Amino acid sequence: MDVFEKCSKIREQTEGLRTSGHYFFFRKIETPQDSEVLVDGRRVIMVGSNNYLGLTNHPRVKEAAIRAIEKFGSGCAGSRFLNGNLEIHEELEIKLARFFRKEAAIVFATGYQTNLGAISALVGRNDVAIIDKYDHASIIDGCRLSFGQVKKFRHNDMNDLERILESVVEKGKLIIVDGVFSMEGDIADLPSIVKLAKAYGARVMVDDAHAVGVLGEGGRGTAEHFALEDQVDLIMGTYSKSLAAIGGFVAGSREVIDFIKHTGRSMIFSASLPPALVASVSAALDIIEEEPQLRIQLWKNTHKMLQGYKALGYDTGTSETPIIPIIIKDSIKVYEMCKRLFEKGVFVNPVVTPAVPPGRELLRTSYMATHTEEQLDRVLDAFEKVGKQMGLI
Repeated sequence: MDVFEKCSKIREQTEGLRTSGHYFFFRKIETPQDSEVLVDGRRVIMVGSNNYLGLTNHPRVKEAAIRAIEKFGSGCAGSRFLNGNLEIHEELEIKLARFFRKEAAIVFATGYQTNLGAISALVGRNDVAIIDKYDHASIIDGCRLSFGQVKKFRHNDMNDLERILESVVEKGKLIIVDGVFSMEGDIADLPSIVKLAKAYGARVMVDDAHAVGVLGEGGRGTAEHFALEDQVDLIMGTYSKSLAAIGGFVAGSREVIDFIKHTGRSMIFSASLPPALVASVSAALDIIEEEPQLRIQLWKNTHKMLQGYKALGYDTGTSETPIIPIIIKDSIKVYEMCKRLFEKGVFVNPVVTPAVPPGRELLRTSYMATHTEEQLDRVLDAFEKVGKQMGLI
């Protein structure tokens, strides 16, 4: 048995998609992430980005990154644990803790590493991680790296969550959920989760990657949205969405954050976040606080598109956020629709198994504060024409 044998099978699949013109992964984007982008020389409307507030190309964010490079250089040449801990890392942690109304925060180099490091550090041999079936892959992998048990409950099903809690009464328990689920665009039932956690002595960690800058009056995410900031133990987030960079953080009590800081392997054994990215995140946080009109416009665009798709007859599931799935339930049709939409100047993401369960295949669309009314009308027009051509509406 050749360990590389599996590689040829993947190649066959991807080559088949390329040959038929249905390969929509690793597309080469030639311009900044904005409401319109250039892909292989074609200008298209981007409705597949997580750049919810449109800050990746914001002048203040870019200026902050340039200043940081001029002062600190391009990289840190080591882990924060030893030689790569800059003053701006600690300044950002103070700012994040204040923003999320927690005692402390810790910065990681990627969002994926954040979940790997925090979860694997906290969930020990006598503990159990309890996760939603639709949680992000980084949560699942963080659980796999821990020495504890892992239990999954049915998506947003509180009866199933309670069933699991009842079965592990004697264990240390950490419930981990996405605040906003990245494919379906629905929101975790955090009030019920917190109530059950209290009843069974569990702790709660919320991955707010897609909620920071989006939910809550101040853009603080799911906990603020439900007025539960003081009842959620840990808030995790990434910088690659509303915060215009790459990286991640966890905010919580000083004691817990200090524990993660000294035991989280993905932080200790990874080079620290480059200065330009730290400065970009810091500037993006300032903009979120100072320019609430961006969030207002984002929600105006979101409501327009949710209503527009429903009026056309598309199934958008239970989405109530800027992530709006167009549920097709067929991989072939998802790829074909993606192709036809691109030909009409619209960039969307095809999502098939294993990213979603079989029979839940969809087009993932997402919206920005910087989308114009005219751009959104063009997107809806393209979806109407393609949907009718394919007999989907």
